[in-house]
Amino acid sequence: MNEIQPKITLKPVEALIITVIILGGISSAIIFAGVVPHIPIVLAIICLLLYGLIKKVNLKELEEGLTTGAKSGLGAVFIFFFIGMLISSWMASGTIPTFIYAALETVDGKFFYAIAFIVSSIIGISVGSSLTTAATIGVAFMSVSNALGLSDAITAGAVISGAFFGDKMSPLSDTTSLASMIVKVDLFDHIKNMAWTTVPAFVLSSVLFALLSPSEASPNFAKIVLLKNTLMDQGYVHWYSLLPLIILAYLAVKKVSAIMTLSASVISALLISFFVQKDFDITMMMNLLYSGFQSNTGVQDVDSLLTRGGMESMMFSISLVLLALSMGGLLVKLGILPALLEGIKNFINNIPVLISSTAGTAIGINFLLGEQYLSILLTGNAFQEAYEKAGLHPKNLSRVLEDAGTVINPLVPWSICGVFLTSVLGVETIQYLPFTFFCLLSPIITVLYGLTGLKITKKSEKAVA
Repeated sequence: MNEIQPKITLKPVEALIITVIILGGISSAIIFAGVVPHIPIVLAIICLLLYGLIKKVNLKELEEGLTTGAKSGLGAVFIFFFIGMLISSWMASGTIPTFIYAALETVDGKFFYAIAFIVSSIIGISVGSSLTTAATIGVAFMSVSNALGLSDAITAGAVISGAFFGDKMSPLSDTTSLASMIVKVDLFDHIKNMAWTTVPAFVLSSVLFALLSPSEASPNFAKIVLLKNTLMDQGYVHWYSLLPLIILAYLAVKKVSAIMTLSASVISALLISFFVQKDFDITMMMNLLYSGFQSNTGVQDVDSLLTRGGMESMMFSISLVLLALSMGGLLVKLGILPALLEGIKNFINNIPVLISSTAGTAIGINFLLGEQYLSILLTGNAFQEAYEKAGLHPKNLSRVLEDAGTVINPLVPWSICGVFLTSVLGVETIQYLPFTFFCLLSPIITVLYGLTGLKITKKSEKAVA
C-alpha cells in the first residue's frame, strides 16, 4: 500500500482514538455478537468514509483508497484459487488420503502425546487447515486418550500444537498464503524462512510431549483403525498418489513461481485421479476444481476429513482479505496508519524493538479481535514501511506475522479458534493452554531471534538467513 498517499495529517493521539474505536467495534461484533468479521469490517469502512467526508476529503479520493487497498491483494486472490484447486485435486488423486494413512500407521500406545502431536502436524500439513485437523483426527485422539485414562488437557494441547504447526507450514494453508501475500514475499520462500523459528519450536515441543507421555499404555485405537481401514477400502491409498506432492516439493526447491508450481501439481493430481476415482470424467473434474471434493464413505470422520477444497471454499478468505485491505487503504488515505507509525517510530528505532513490537501487535490484535486473519492483515499493513526503512527483507515480517499471529488465536478463549476447539475437543481453553507448547514457543523464539539478530535477513541479502 506504499502507493497510497495520505490526504490529511493527523496527530498520533487522534489516530489512536479512531483506531481503538474501529477495532473495539469490530471486536465487540465478533466476540459478543458472534458475527463473521466481514460485516463489522464493512460497517467500519462506512464509518471511515463518513469520517473522511467530515474531514473534507474528496469522495473520489476515499474510493481510490478503497480500491487501491483491495488491488494490493489481487495476487493473493489467484494464489487462493489455485490452493483451492490443489486441495480438491489432491483429495481426488489420493495424495492427501495416502499421506494421512501413512501418518496413522505410526500410532501406538507408547509416547502417546508426542505421537498425537507429530501425527496432527503431518495431517495439518496435508490438509492445510488446523480446525479441520482438530475436528477430525483430533477428536479421534481425544477418544483414545479417554479410553487409555490419559490427560484430556495434554492430549488437546498436543493436537492443537500439531494442527497449528501444520497450518503454519503448509502451502495449502490460507493463513500461510495470506502472510506471504500481505508483504509480497514468494509463498515458498516464506515457508522456508519460517523453518528457522518453526523447526526449533517443533523439536522442543516433541521433546516436552515425549517427556509427559506414559512409557507404556494399553492400546485401544478402534477409531484410528476405522479411519485407516476406510481409507484403504475406498481405494484412496497408493504410492503413486504421492507424485503430486513430490512435484510440488521439487519445483518449490527449484524456486519456480508459486502459480506454476501449484498448476503443475494440480495437473498431475488430476491425471492420477482418473486411475483412483471410479467413473471420473471431464465434467466431474471441472466440478471438483470449483466445488471441491465430496467424500461419501459413510464414515463421518473420514468424510469430514476429506470433503474439502475447490475454488468455492476460498471465497470466505478472499472476501475477508479484500475487505480488510480496502479498510487498510482507507486507514492510510486518511493518515491514520501513518500517524500511528509516526507516534511509535521513536520506540522502534532498532531491529530488536521493531520485531518485538510486531509480535506484540499481532498478539494484541488476536486478543482484541479474536481473529487471526485480521492479526496478520492489520499488523502486516502497519509495519511494512518500518521494516523497509530498517533495511530488513519483508520475509522477516511475514515470519513474525505467523509466529505471533497465526498460532496465538487458539490460546484466546473468546477467539474463533478458541471457541471452536473447546467445542469439538471438549476441553476449556484455559485447561489446554499450558500444554500448547508449539503455540507458546513460536512467538518467544521469534522475539529471541529479533533480540539476538539470529537469522534476520537484510534487504540486500539474497540467501535465506
